Amino acid sequence: MLFTRTDLEGVWLIEASPIRDERGLFARTFCIDEMNVRGLEHRFVQHSLSRSTAKHTLRGLHFQRAPHAEVKVVSCLNGAIWDVAVDLRPQSPTYRRWTAAELSADNMRQLYIPKGCAHGFLSLTEDAVVGYLISTRYHPSAAAGLRYDDPALAIDWPAAPAVMSEKDRNWPLLADSGHHA
Repeated sequence: MLFTRTDLEGVWLIEASPIRDERGLFARTFCIDEMNVRGLEHRFVQHSLSRSTAKHTLRGLHFQRAPHAEVKVVSCLNGAIWDVAVDLRPQSPTYRRWTAAELSADNMRQLYIPKGCAHGFLSLTEDAVVGYLISTRYHPSAAAGLRYDDPALAIDWPAAPAVMSEKDRNWPLLADSGHHA
């Protein structure tokens, strides 16, 4: 497994190192020792899947408020997505910045997103299936989000969303959410 720091504090791009032969390939996608040596969360109490049937489906930007903030490790099991993390930690040197990576079934990349970051993605293909390792149980009262098109974030999405939920369309802008600089 290859771990690369992104330009956002605490966000890592994790890449598999597949072993290929005539049968196909084999790759580790998680290793507690690799996580521990970097001081990363390795206890995940919830594993979830989402399937976006239409190309350019947008999900996010989602997070859970403290004390239920969560670490996520996101991977794309079918198709491809543009995966985005936004730093909402006021004490962080990358506060209010974002980073993104293309995750796909072919490139086998994962994005490690620490507590205090919002997460969202845009499907780049039809039938995009996304897997999530999540460190904290879902608490509906702690669920929150931000608008994907917030001008204060200026996220460079690769395409306009074709499909999104009404809830995601109506999240507050950063300036109205309590995450001020």
